[in-house]
Amino acid sequence: MKLRDLQRIVQEVNKARDLDGILRIIVREIHATLDVDATTVHLRDEERREFVMLYTEGLNRDVVGRIRLGEDEGLIGLVNERAEVVNLDDAMTHPRFKHVAEVMEESLHAFLGVPIIHQRKVLGVLVVQRREARRFGEDTVSFLVTLAAQLATAIAHARLSGGESVTRIRHSPREKFITGVGGSPGVAIGKAVVVYPEADLDAVPDRQVSDTRAEKRRFRAAVKAVRDDIHAIQKQLEDRLPEEERMLFEAYVLLLGSNTLVEGVIRRIGKGNWAQGALREVIAEHVARFEQLGDAYFRERADDIREIGRRILMKLQQTSGQKISYPRKTVLVGEEIGATQLAEVPVKHIVGVVSARGSISSHVAILARAMGIPAVMGAEDLDVGRIDDKELVVDGYQGRVYVEPSPVVRREYARLARQEDQLSKELEALRDEPARTPDGHEIKLMVNSGLLADLGPSAESGADGIGLYRTEFPFMVREAFPGENEQSAIYQQVLRVFHPRPVVLRTLDVGGDKPLPYFPFEEDNPFLGWRGIRLMLDHPEIFLTQLRAMLIASSHYGNARILFPMISDLNELDEALRLLNQAHCELIDEGIDVQRPQVGVMIEVPSAVYQSDALARRVDFLSIGSNDLTQYLLAVDRNNARVAKLYDALHPAVLRAILQVVAAGAENHTPVSVCGEMAGDPAAAILLLGMGIDSLSMSVASLPRIKWVIRSFTSAQARELLDQALEMEDAASIRSLANNALENAGLGGLVRAGR
Repeated sequence: MKLRDLQRIVQEVNKARDLDGILRIIVREIHATLDVDATTVHLRDEERREFVMLYTEGLNRDVVGRIRLGEDEGLIGLVNERAEVVNLDDAMTHPRFKHVAEVMEESLHAFLGVPIIHQRKVLGVLVVQRREARRFGEDTVSFLVTLAAQLATAIAHARLSGGESVTRIRHSPREKFITGVGGSPGVAIGKAVVVYPEADLDAVPDRQVSDTRAEKRRFRAAVKAVRDDIHAIQKQLEDRLPEEERMLFEAYVLLLGSNTLVEGVIRRIGKGNWAQGALREVIAEHVARFEQLGDAYFRERADDIREIGRRILMKLQQTSGQKISYPRKTVLVGEEIGATQLAEVPVKHIVGVVSARGSISSHVAILARAMGIPAVMGAEDLDVGRIDDKELVVDGYQGRVYVEPSPVVRREYARLARQEDQLSKELEALRDEPARTPDGHEIKLMVNSGLLADLGPSAESGADGIGLYRTEFPFMVREAFPGENEQSAIYQQVLRVFHPRPVVLRTLDVGGDKPLPYFPFEEDNPFLGWRGIRLMLDHPEIFLTQLRAMLIASSHYGNARILFPMISDLNELDEALRLLNQAHCELIDEGIDVQRPQVGVMIEVPSAVYQSDALARRVDFLSIGSNDLTQYLLAVDRNNARVAKLYDALHPAVLRAILQVVAAGAENHTPVSVCGEMAGDPAAAILLLGMGIDSLSMSVASLPRIKWVIRSFTSAQARELLDQALEMEDAASIRSLANNALENAGLGGLVRAGR
């Protein structure tokens, strides 16, 4: 067994359109590749808690779909229980062997069962058997384990899309949904609009067109444009490249004239698919055909075909003249949705977001929450290419997406959506009410902001100020570092809109997942690298310009506060304070009357938690950055969908870290705030209230919901709930405790669909 055998099988599977095709290919290819006498695949029926024999080579095919074994029954059950390989030289002597006469496996002794695991669940079991009573070798085991791991996602996708095999697995029909993580609360029903990156053939969705003649002309024009480009390149390099190197471009021209490629796309367009989708299908077929040949030369030709496909796609994208049509109720869908793609959808049209990648703390999820749009992130089983224009139900509470839901599901979610609208209107009445508990304890509720366009809605939301103004956005949309006057004008505008309410200006926090296009640098691990205050201290000329701009803006309105991000060491804070004092003295010397504003530190790395007492003695306030603090404490990349389920700010370690910071603040009479997504989480808000947090800063959309929570629980109730939570050992139990408290208080509509 070689790597190319694995690649060949996986490529064949990826071309299959449904679960039946996938299973048929798996069984056929394994049986042909390995020296075995029988190959079988069993898939799990979750409703009946059984494994169903679905395809086989070498055993009695008449029983396919009829043989069922319980989850703990026979050797298949043993593989399921252990979730690992079972390799036996004589299966029939094993105490767990279950004899089923109809299968006709009496002559087969050696047994190798390999689990197919997706997201920690055993989806099925691959089994190979042979007559000789001898354990399978390590090469065979490794081959099947590797293959099963690579096929698990494809099988999960296919099960969701249905097919004959699903009918045979299931005893009764069940509503299908795709699971991710809730990125933004709420429910929505709308039409899927798939967005994808430019020149990425694999990400192109199928999309129906009515005018196939025009689409064919568009495709032929794109092919001609690519051919013209290649001829121009040939002419340009005629005297600079030897003849054998120029032959590559001749090969490209020949491919562009190939009837199988060009006419293949034309035929698919004739069937109604748009040019990009038809091109994707044909290129994939050609690439797979060449790679199956197993020769290095032909594998290189597969790369040539990919390159030609990419060039044609670029021309189609450039010359289409087509703008994406956004239905009245658009659900934006993509492998990974960017902030700009979200921003391009008319606000009055977008009702939901679904991303195959990302997590609850991805930027697009944060934006969705700020806009009050339901979102599901990390929906890895989403077959993005095949759901364009289909109706979706998005459940941002449970992290579920229903594709073409049944009338029953659609009616239920429509009812829940109406209840949510009613709840939102009721919460608007709290806008001018204080965030005060029934026993008189008041918490300041602030908003996070970073765009000037946010200022109007933020100022009118009833917020007590801006708890975090992200100053990096003006830096990110320019082609060079903005100057002192330019920065000061922006900060003055923010301070003026919120005056006299306080505005916390965070100093430039770039690096990690926020690069500057005109200040590029690459790091192996940017989240642990040159970012935040570290970058600013290494470039005092940039830092001093920003500090001066902040101080000048503050001199006009007096409501600014300055916040230093990513402090991990006391020396960093001391140096930052020194530079702030330097900027202050410079302005005084220049005759500008400016008062030194309050200064705070972000607590977002573990070292800052353990030095919070010393930090609190040096500054006027502490601001806990819950997103990064959770990420660093749990060692979970919050943008990685594979580990998104491990990211939860209600983890006991995170709660105890915050409690330690609150205690340090109280000891030194230094106020402590929490910003980030935790501040806008109703379940977390109760526990933060119990800790004695002074203020919370969140998105505008979250503010009325958190105000409702604060006004519904006394400080004593919150402390009692916190004490119970601190006795628990996992985030799920703590979240369940807090959610139940919300339900019992009549606030269940904040953590689930409906009122």
